[in-house]
Amino acid sequence: MYAVIDTGGKQARVEVGELVDVELLRADEGEEIHLTPILLVDGDDVVTDAAALEGASVTATVVGETKGPKITGFTYKPKTRQRRRYGHRQRYTTIEITGIEGAGAASAGR
Repeated sequence: MYAVIDTGGKQARVEVGELVDVELLRADEGEEIHLTPILLVDGDDVVTDAAALEGASVTATVVGETKGPKITGFTYKPKTRQRRRYGHRQRYTTIEITGIEGAGAASAGR
């Protein structure tokens, strides 16, 4: 069984026991969070209907925070001596998927 979750404007395919880096969440280390899936697959059963997914949830535990790669950039405007160097390093929250619970049609197929 796997699910597709939507967090931080991005989607991720997750399974139980998997470690996933998501956009920074306001959660402490060791805290349990609940995410709403947008797609749920259990064998041959695929649930994408919003009404059928209302009771479904993905449970995860916050493992910690990490940082992405350093990105550097440079902008300039010619003939005006206007130059600017900048850098960015995105922060992520690492979560471990502890459970996927289906609702209605998804758990009825088991």
